[in-house]
Amino acid sequence: MMNEGAIIIVTDVMEYLFCPRFIYFMHCLGMQQHEEKRFKVLKGREIHKKKCFTNKEYVRKKIFCSAKESEVFIVSKNNRIKGIVDEVLFMDDGSAAPFEYKFAEYKDKIFRTHKYQLILYGLMISENYGVEVNRGYICYTRSNNLVKQIDFKPSDFKKAIDMIKDVLSIVEKGVYPMIKKSPMKCVDCCYRNVCV
Repeated sequence: MMNEGAIIIVTDVMEYLFCPRFIYFMHCLGMQQHEEKRFKVLKGREIHKKKCFTNKEYVRKKIFCSAKESEVFIVSKNNRIKGIVDEVLFMDDGSAAPFEYKFAEYKDKIFRTHKYQLILYGLMISENYGVEVNRGYICYTRSNNLVKQIDFKPSDFKKAIDMIKDVLSIVEKGVYPMIKKSPMKCVDCCYRNVCV
């Protein structure tokens, strides 16, 4: 179990959004998913590495970006979360925006996990760079590198902070979260044999 005052990672919140019990199994019981063996995870990491080394100087003028930083390790001490954002874009209007690559196809909707991943990075970018962050971008590499913009509202940041607090509460107190079973999620869950 983590000590009080620990810092979680953005991926923890993504796991929490899928199912809060992932946090309990991973952090309280030390049971790992071994997702590093999954094809999509490995392919996604490969794409991230490639994007980091190709077109380093490329700046996205179509979305009014004037500069960028790649593979940025970022921490929010205020909210006790950290992660590595694929790109921090500095926009012509003086704001900044997180940019993430996804080894996925765009199917007319943006997943909640993708949206909140961007919002969490936006929260940390705003805190660390002292600039406004009111939007983020996802590049769907399996849809011909289609880029989608997600606008952020103040309520999105509040909800993201609440989720961080929920994850930290599970981790620090060892609380076994109550959930609603989901046939769609539970059938393919790596913890289905131990989840009661």
